Amino acid sequence: MTNLKTFQNLDSNDILSHFRKEFIHQINEIYLDGNSLGKLPRETEKKLTEVLRYQWGKRLIRSWNENWLDLPEKIAEKYSKLLNVKKDEVIIGESTSVRLYQIVHSLLSTDIYPKQLGTDILNFPTDNYILDGLNKIFSLQNVNLIKYGQEIFADLNLLKDQIKKKPGIYCLSLVTYKSSFLYPMKNLNIWAEKFKSIIVWDLSHAIGAIDIDLKSSEAKICIGCSYKYMNGGPGAPAFMFIKNELLKKLSNPIRGWFGHKKPFNFDLNYIPDENINRFSIGTPPILSLYAMETGIDITLKAGIKSIRKKSLLQTEFFITLLNKKLVPLGYNLESPKEKSKRGAHITISHKFSWQICQALIQGINNSVKIIPDFRPPNFIRFGISPLYNRFEDLFIVVKRLEDIVAGKEYMNFNSEKKMLHKKAFRNYS
Repeated sequence: MTNLKTFQNLDSNDILSHFRKEFIHQINEIYLDGNSLGKLPRETEKKLTEVLRYQWGKRLIRSWNENWLDLPEKIAEKYSKLLNVKKDEVIIGESTSVRLYQIVHSLLSTDIYPKQLGTDILNFPTDNYILDGLNKIFSLQNVNLIKYGQEIFADLNLLKDQIKKKPGIYCLSLVTYKSSFLYPMKNLNIWAEKFKSIIVWDLSHAIGAIDIDLKSSEAKICIGCSYKYMNGGPGAPAFMFIKNELLKKLSNPIRGWFGHKKPFNFDLNYIPDENINRFSIGTPPILSLYAMETGIDITLKAGIKSIRKKSLLQTEFFITLLNKKLVPLGYNLESPKEKSKRGAHITISHKFSWQICQALIQGINNSVKIIPDFRPPNFIRFGISPLYNRFEDLFIVVKRLEDIVAGKEYMNFNSEKKMLHKKAFRNYS
């Protein structure tokens, strides 16, 4: 299990291996940051060239009627298939932050749920910023920020107890960005409903990597981005799901013209659309929408169940190697050990995590360059994407991690972290 041949045999028998050729790869590089930004599909490059040269370049304004106006709904229908919901319950566009602002503001403007906002310490910081801002706008009590005393997993008993004591509108990341902890979605949705609460789920670190069935999990509202495991491109549009029964009671706090029932009548009076399109705002970002379409097409073709099966197998093998080769060298697993409780990325830590990341990226002594992701205070994240990451890649990564510490290569790098400025964003490479 811990030799290279074993991993190569797994690649030979991998039913998803042929999808690797669908993406553009760099020579002598292993990319394990798909949980931040997915790779560029080859078809996306071709599609955007056609859109730029013909649809925009030649057809110009005529392309709105010929191709563009129906594009958001076309992609939304594809996402609805992936999430197992009705096509009129999903909308594409804007950013995850805008969608979260819209939906929480809308919920607070009704009396459906108590006006108490809540989240936990594991949630993505941006989501918490949005909640805090809305909390001030509506002059509510402080956001109920649930703390667990560690950053690896949620104390579900404590979480449930807080929802029971302080019912309201909660926001959680289905897969947490630091440790990859996976919440039991259905269990928590049922609990929240029992105590007159709702959970707005952020699926950004989950969609495209795990099998998400929103119908069977009894979810009511979900948001998320499309540029991680969905390979939609940098800043790709977000998606939002609203269950139809709830949608009828909600209104869009941002009255953009595309949310109008008849936007091209240019009526001075705002009449919201009757369906989920009422949550549209401005003109759809056509280039970004085309860029994200190939990602969902590939995911549907590969099948999310097959993707999840491979993901679990890859993370299990990675952890096996970690325990055998790396733990004795001071590395620690910072993701849940149980596969049913984690997403697709694996987080580890070490006393010299920052320097180790630099050594991986630089590829000292002509070694393969490995692109991971660093998160304070000392977490190294490996976003394993089953569509293009091989089993052999994982073996090579563990060997590099072993050599960097055993050979003290990390000492060649400064311990000063350079992540405080936007120019040092993400991988600082």
